[in-house]
Amino acid sequence: MGQGKSQFTEEELQDYQDLTYFTKREVLYAHQKFKSLAPEKVGHSKNSKLPMNKILQYPELSVNPFGDRICKVFSSSNDGDCTFEDFLDMMSVLSDAAPKSVKAEHAFRIFDFDGDDMLGMSDLKKVIERLVDKNHLKESETQFLIDNILEEADLDDDGALSFAEFEHIIDRSSDFMSVFRIRL
Repeated sequence: MGQGKSQFTEEELQDYQDLTYFTKREVLYAHQKFKSLAPEKVGHSKNSKLPMNKILQYPELSVNPFGDRICKVFSSSNDGDCTFEDFLDMMSVLSDAAPKSVKAEHAFRIFDFDGDDMLGMSDLKKVIERLVDKNHLKESETQFLIDNILEEADLDDDGALSFAEFEHIIDRSSDFMSVFRIRL
């Protein structure tokens, strides 16, 4: 496995394997990808922290309308800056191997812009605006979409989606697992 070149001990690799949905080889590959985002900063230090603008250079994140939110949710400092462990956690949850329930929990947090553990009107509006160029939708059209989402998914009629209601939507979505992923 090229242990002579690895910055990690066998014990650390085992811990990472135990805590993620990755094999040891995939952990090393993830570190290679992390290091490639800022080789001058990561260098030989496995404890480097990269600013969000560097993490957003990862190809799949650079084109994702929620790239900044993904970074913030996985950042241990909640500012979007990521250590290798933050990056590894992100890539693990977004991997094909992560279970739907784990992905749903993180997707909910990504869409919960105000952090109140509910997807309210303002959260849903921000989600829609990121998915559709807001210059192409009138305010009334955005409101129509929000109303339809709530009509379909707000089971307790409180004007917001709880995690349970969001998870119910995810369970009915046939393509959630294939779209909520990033390959290493």
